[in-house]
Amino acid sequence: MLFCGINPGLLSARKGQHFARPGNRFWPALHGSGFTPTLLGPDQQSELPALGLGITNLVSRPTARAQELTTDELRAGGARLTELARRLAPRWVAVVGITAYRTAFAEPKAVVGRQDRLLGDARVWALPNPSGLNAHWQLPALAEEFARLHAVAGP
Repeated sequence: MLFCGINPGLLSARKGQHFARPGNRFWPALHGSGFTPTLLGPDQQSELPALGLGITNLVSRPTARAQELTTDELRAGGARLTELARRLAPRWVAVVGITAYRTAFAEPKAVVGRQDRLLGDARVWALPNPSGLNAHWQLPALAEEFARLHAVAGP
């Protein structure tokens, strides 16, 4: 499973860690869904490969908010993610941020869940953005959506 965030926030970029902002719910959702046996933090991201998990971003440019990214940046990130998936050959790619997914892959009507497209041979799932700024998705619902993916993807 390769998880793909949108882009690093300013704190994540400074620390060199994914989803490092304290209000981000990625790590609790990952654990609450069963992907990790314990609650990991961003400083423990190096433990993910041993669990069969990887993590990357669509865009490498740090911003305070993902909305600062341009359509061109997101589309280029989609192409880069496609190439990365071809090279690494994960079974699944989970894009963490449905709005970014829609833009990166020119699929404006995509909904959270399994997507029809493949990236290389990897199946694709779009997840909600776990940022604390995304008030539409609270932690229990995020963990449930991550768990739907975990149930389909298997160990």
